[in-house]
Amino acid sequence: MPPSPAIERILAPLNESQRAAVEQIDGPLLILAGPGSGKTRVITHRIAWMVEQGIDPREIVALTFTNKAADEMRNRLAGLIPQAPVWAGTFHRFCSRMLRIYARYTGLQENFTIYDTGDSRKLLKQALAASDLDLRHFTPDRIANEISNLKNAGVTAEQHQARPGNWLDTIVAAVYPTYQRMLQGANAVDFDDLLLHAAQMLADNPELRQSLDQRYTRMMVDEYQDTNVAQYRLVRLLNCDIRNLAVTGDP
Repeated sequence: MPPSPAIERILAPLNESQRAAVEQIDGPLLILAGPGSGKTRVITHRIAWMVEQGIDPREIVALTFTNKAADEMRNRLAGLIPQAPVWAGTFHRFCSRMLRIYARYTGLQENFTIYDTGDSRKLLKQALAASDLDLRHFTPDRIANEISNLKNAGVTAEQHQARPGNWLDTIVAAVYPTYQRMLQGANAVDFDDLLLHAAQMLADNPELRQSLDQRYTRMMVDEYQDTNVAQYRLVRLLNCDIRNLAVTGDP
């Protein structure tokens, strides 16, 4: 008997190790492989295989880090399963989509604005101007980078505590809450807020977290070694009850 069309299309182009990863569709899965070894192929063919096995494509999420990688993933999926509504994209785009739907949990409105670097720097300068601090030794860009690092580490303005004797920390501790209040007042977020708000929203609202955990039952993350704390928290919170998480990483 000749192989089925699905096997020809999805499994035949894979080597033995790739095929084993593609066919393992239940439970947690860690795929370690170096650059150019076909990790993106494994992810896309694994998604196609799951759909072929009857899994609802709307339950599948594939996350990556760059728009270029996301475009490649979507193009490959379109060639394998052209009509399946699988969600594949960057962490930031996924969080933006989620926040648009559940904005009320964060105190935002659904039509919130995502500030680019120029807009966020302008607002930060306004927050700095409203403070009574000695800013001679630190540029707004340096302060913005510190706030960005805190957000990517999952630290909110309320949680941040300045380290004794660290003047930059003292400035950030004073300005970070003001900057966040200004963003909230403008119904806006900066790029890092997309991750921070999404992870905090899930942590603070168990029923919503559980609902989304049940909705997205199959999650895959490419280049997992590059996740920051906020991204890790997001993935972890969406895989508490149903742990069908697969990640690829470069050792």
